[in-house]
Amino acid sequence: MLPLFWNCKMKKYIHVNQHIIRSNKKNGESNHVLTIKEGRKNTYCSRVKILGPSEVIYSGNDKPLLPCGARVAVVTESEIEIIE
Repeated sequence: MLPLFWNCKMKKYIHVNQHIIRSNKKNGESNHVLTIKEGRKNTYCSRVKILGPSEVIYSGNDKPLLPCGARVAVVTESEIEIIE
């Protein structure tokens, strides 16, 4: 019998890191500005394709949606494809 967690899909949160955008502009760099959070794992990229249902969430002014301070994120349990 397989453990239960194998059947569960983990939520992925995709958000834009504004600090990296500012740093790129200031320093003439082109570091990846998208962060994909899945559990404790972070993946950075510049382009991602969501291969299924997703939604965009704004947490409002009360508190950030994510511990990093993000207040807007795309949330999905679908597979994703990192393009860049």
